[in-house]
Amino acid sequence: MNYKKLKKANKKTVKSILNLLPVILSILLLVSIVNQMIPKSFYIKIFTGNIILDALKGSLLGSILTGNPVTGYILGDGFLKNGVSLVAVTSFIVAWTTVGIIQLPAESIALGKRFAIYRNISAFIMAIIVAIISVLLINFL
Repeated sequence: MNYKKLKKANKKTVKSILNLLPVILSILLLVSIVNQMIPKSFYIKIFTGNIILDALKGSLLGSILTGNPVTGYILGDGFLKNGVSLVAVTSFIVAWTTVGIIQLPAESIALGKRFAIYRNISAFIMAIIVAIISVLLINFL
């Protein structure tokens, strides 16, 4: 094993993490602020019950207001209890955990701009598709 290469790789890794740390911390702060500023009643008003529009709106909101799965499940439960459609909640949770508009700068630095953009676009589209198919299957069964 070449220890010089391993040492060089470790230094490069640490340097990359330290360079990303301010971006990651600012993203976490921004997500926390946005999530606290928008009241939960806002979400209930924007979903109409239209399966396509609700999936699109849920994915848009989830993409902007990203978070971890546990928080998404808690929000989703609250939305469902307040009359938000299942397709909206499903697309919101999928986008919430897979798409990250706010994290895009950090992801671009870490993985490359082109990859980050393509990954986010495909995750956004898949959130809509997964939500619609899931709800249709649940209604069918």
